[in-house]
Amino acid sequence: MHGYNQNTISHSKTRLDAEKLDLINNTILPEAVHFWERTLMVRETKNTIRLNRKCESSRVFVKDHHTYCIDTCRAVTMCGEVIVPKEHLDVCRVCNATGQKCQVQDDSIAGAGIDGADFVFYVSALQSERCHNGLTVAYAAHCQQEAALDRPIAGHANLCPGSISTKPQELETLLSTVKHEILHALGFSLSLYAFYRDENGEPRTPRRSETGKPQLNEKLQTHQWSENTIRTVVRPQWHVRGGTVNRSMQMIVTPRVKEEVRAHFKCPSLEGAELEDQGEDGTALTHWEKRVFENEAMTGTHTQNPVYSRITLALMEDTGWYTANYSMAQELGWGRRLGCDFAIKSCKEWITSRSSRLSGKTIHPFCNKVKQDPLQTECTDDRSSVALCNLVEHSQPLPKKYQNFDWIPHVPPGKEQYYGGSVSLADYCPYIQEFTWRAKNIVIRGSHCLYEENNPHPEKNFALENYGPYSRCFDHTNDMWEERTCKQARQWQHWGSGCYQYKCEAGRLHIMVANFTYTCYHAGQKLTIKIIQNEWLHKGALICPPCKEICQQELKAKGEWCKPGDEHPPSTFYHQDHLQCSTGGIIPIILLTVGTTVLSSVILR
Repeated sequence: MHGYNQNTISHSKTRLDAEKLDLINNTILPEAVHFWERTLMVRETKNTIRLNRKCESSRVFVKDHHTYCIDTCRAVTMCGEVIVPKEHLDVCRVCNATGQKCQVQDDSIAGAGIDGADFVFYVSALQSERCHNGLTVAYAAHCQQEAALDRPIAGHANLCPGSISTKPQELETLLSTVKHEILHALGFSLSLYAFYRDENGEPRTPRRSETGKPQLNEKLQTHQWSENTIRTVVRPQWHVRGGTVNRSMQMIVTPRVKEEVRAHFKCPSLEGAELEDQGEDGTALTHWEKRVFENEAMTGTHTQNPVYSRITLALMEDTGWYTANYSMAQELGWGRRLGCDFAIKSCKEWITSRSSRLSGKTIHPFCNKVKQDPLQTECTDDRSSVALCNLVEHSQPLPKKYQNFDWIPHVPPGKEQYYGGSVSLADYCPYIQEFTWRAKNIVIRGSHCLYEENNPHPEKNFALENYGPYSRCFDHTNDMWEERTCKQARQWQHWGSGCYQYKCEAGRLHIMVANFTYTCYHAGQKLTIKIIQNEWLHKGALICPPCKEICQQELKAKGEWCKPGDEHPPSTFYHQDHLQCSTGGIIPIILLTVGTTVLSSVILR
C-alpha cells in the first residue's frame, strides 16, 4: 500500500470575535491538521475531489458509484454548516421518478475540484442549535466518501463560539477538541463503521448487490456493520450495589484494536475496545467508553489531559484507509497494565475488592472520597495536577446499573444510591480529576501543575505552591496549612496536595518550596515547612513520594539512578523560620476558603 501525507483544505464560516478567529485560523487549525498529517498516511487515490450536489428529495438512485437526484439538484449544497463553493462541486446528475432517463442535467458544469488533496475539511464557528445542547463544544461528520474504498474525502466541523476560550491553560484542550472532530470526519464514526475494510482492501461488512452498500439499520438510521467490526458482549455478573446485573456493551473487535487494548490493560482475554453507551446522538457508539478509557481523547467528554493513544491509531488503521505512525501516539496512563479485573469488571467490584486494608492495594484510579468542604485534594496518578475525587451526591437515585457503592465513608447508610461520580459517561464511577477554582462563576485558575497561569495569587498562596513546567503535585499531610503573624493566625480550608518545583540530582528527589530545597531520602518522609513570606509564617508539611515515581527516567537519561531509601536527617537539618514575638494572649485562628471549585467536563460530538 502506497501512502502519503494528508492535505486538508479548510473553508471557514464564522461568527467569532477577532481574537478567537485569529487563534483558530492561525494556531489551532494548522496545528491540528499538521498532527494528523504526521500521524496518518492515506491509501493513494490521486483523484480530483469534487463533492456531489445535494438532492431536493431524500430518495436517490445510485448507478456506477454516482448519486442521481430525482429531477433536480438543490441550488445550494451544504457540508455541515458551510455552503460548499461551486468550484468544489461535481455536475448535477438526475433521473426521473422511476430511475430512468439518468443523465447529467443540462447546463450543469463540474467545478475545478481540489487537486492534490486527500481530504477536504470545512470548518465553521456558529452558535448553532446543537451548540445550545448541554456543554457541547464542537461536533463533526464526514460529507462524502470516495467510490473505490469508501474512504471519507470531505467532512466538516462546527466549533461553538460560546465554548471557545483563549485562556492559555485551556488551549491544549481546545487543540485536542479540534483534533478529535477531525478524526470523527476521517473515520471514527457510527455512520462509517459498516464501510471499514480489511488489510486487503476487502469490505468487513457484506454489501448489497443492487447498491454496493451495506444493509441499512432503520433504528439507528445508518448502515449496519458486521460482527467482525463491532460485537455485542454481555457481562452476566456485573457487580452493582446489593448484587449483580447483566450488562450488555458494544465493542470494537477489529484485529489491531484488539491487540492494542489487550496489551494496554494486560488482559489477554479482553474481547476488544468498549464503545460509549450513553449520551445523545453523536456521543453513544461514536466514542470510547469513558469508564474504561477516561482521558483518551476519543472519549465523549474531555475532563483532563486528553491523549491520542495507540488504541485510537489502531482503529484508524483498521478502517482499511490509513496506516498510522505510532511514534505520534501519546501514552495513556489510565488503566495501564491494571489487568482484566479493571478492563472487564465494574468499578464497583474494583473498588470493593481493594477497599479492605488487608488487600494492600489502592482503589485508584477510582476513589470514594465525597467532594465537600473543607476541600481535601489529592494528586493525579501521574502527579501532573492537583485533583479531587469527583464523587458527589445526586438529586435522584442513580439507575441500578450505575450504583457503585454498598458503603461510602461518612455517608449515612441507605443513601449510597444517590452517590456517584460527576461524569455520567463514566457510568458514574468516581475518579480523581482536575478542576478549576472559580469566583462568582469566573475561572480564576486551574489545577494543572505545568501551567504558570495557575499560580495562586500571592496573598492566597498559603501552601507556597509554584506552578510551572518543572512542577509536579505532592501530597500534604492530613493537617491544614496555617499562616501566622504575631497578632493573628489563619487556616485555609483547602489542603491535601499542592504543586511544587522539583529537581532530580545525585540520586535523590529534591522539592523546592519558596527559595528553599528539601531533599527526600525515602518514600513517606515528612518534610516540615516553616517559611516566612510576605510577613506571614507558613506552616505545613509535604510527603515525599518514591524517587522512582518522579525521577527514574530523568536520572536514567543521565546515566544515574535513584539511591535506595535511607534514614532522613532530623527536621532541624532543613530550613525553618520562627516568629519573634513578645509574649501575649491567645491568638484567634481564622478559617478561610479559596473560592469554589468546579470539575471540568467538555462534551464532544
